[in-house]
Amino acid sequence: MESDLSWGEASAEYLGAAESWRIFHWDMGQKHYSGSYWSSVNRDLVIYESRLELARLLLADFDPNARRIVAQPFLLKARVDGRLRKHIPDYLLLTDAGPIVVDVKPRHRLGKPEVAFTFAWARRLVQERDWTYEVFSEPEGSRSIWICL
Repeated sequence: MESDLSWGEASAEYLGAAESWRIFHWDMGQKHYSGSYWSSVNRDLVIYESRLELARLLLADFDPNARRIVAQPFLLKARVDGRLRKHIPDYLLLTDAGPIVVDVKPRHRLGKPEVAFTFAWARRLVQERDWTYEVFSEPEGSRSIWICL
């Protein structure tokens, strides 16, 4: 069921009970690696759309402060520079230290102007609520390693 609430009305607990905003499909030859991970925190499956998202999901699942993990928890809509902008964060983590909104993006895409712009206004909205905003990427200087068997 879809609800339309103002950003200030949507409590962390309400959003923590949300279902994923999007449903994704697996297609032969797709360029990303999607799947479902059994989370010990949730005691249920949590979706991911890339290996990088899976890496962040694993970190969240092993965090002793994590109480709930929600993939693609909500659609943020905001008027920025006179235009309506939309963004779906990758994860909402409910932790003992407070909510954490997480966007996951490969390092090579972080410098793209549209990505930086979206993350900047999303960060501002999240931090206005005294929540934590995080952009997760692969470590600096890491390389992809291919192993062929």
